[in-house]
Amino acid sequence: MLNDAENRVSKFYNTVGWETEEEITEDARRWEDLREYAKDYVSKCRLRVLRHIPDSGFNMLDMASGPIQYNEYLEYSRNFMKRYCIDLSASALEKARTRIGDHGVFLQGSFFDIPLESDFFDCSVSLHTIYHIDKDRQEEAVRKLIHVTKPGKPVIVVYSNPITLVALIGSLFPFRLLKNCQDHNSNKDESTSLYFHAHSVEWWSRFSDIADVNILPWRSFAANIQKRLIPNNKLGKTMLDMLFTLEERFPKFFVKYFQYSMIILKKR
Repeated sequence: MLNDAENRVSKFYNTVGWETEEEITEDARRWEDLREYAKDYVSKCRLRVLRHIPDSGFNMLDMASGPIQYNEYLEYSRNFMKRYCIDLSASALEKARTRIGDHGVFLQGSFFDIPLESDFFDCSVSLHTIYHIDKDRQEEAVRKLIHVTKPGKPVIVVYSNPITLVALIGSLFPFRLLKNCQDHNSNKDESTSLYFHAHSVEWWSRFSDIADVNILPWRSFAANIQKRLIPNNKLGKTMLDMLFTLEERFPKFFVKYFQYSMIILKKR
């Protein structure tokens, strides 16, 4: 049974979310920085996940896979026998099937309702999905991800930070530039809005009872803020190159004060 949060997500992605215009999905149009001079930075951020994926394995889980819409996402399972794609959207899974074919196993429905074996996957990923689950069930979802993944193998979650420097500055100083600083809450159309709740960075320490928890930067800004702060020209590309270098050099600072992190969980 879908709860209210899942119903909202299902409604969006089974109607407009994966519709394409000029090969760009509505999801990407709303929540990604698709500008020419941001492409290299955005690609390098997506490939950060690949660093923590094992070099080989039998089964990989992609929880809320969507259509596997970016080429970097394809790379994640290149050395695995099977990629299990779970999603609420039938159209997303059909598009994923065209991308990976027999390499994929496609399961439609709620992650909570689909039976999966314990210690089955050599890697599990969940990208920009956990914060769309009801806040009171997010821990259950993460613990299931850990449960179905083999000990010592990574569960990789890309998640949002609710307390960022951008949000703090925007609340203290009403700069027009920084309004709607939470990317997933900036949609004015309530009929196609997504449920969104991000717990604090410290929230993830609760999983240390069963797993080693490591948190690293994924990307500093939500796409709408990135597009407002950084120009789409050579100067902007240079700024993003510098930003990537700083994220690499000072991971703890960027995890604490900026938008998106990678949480790597390894069951003991």
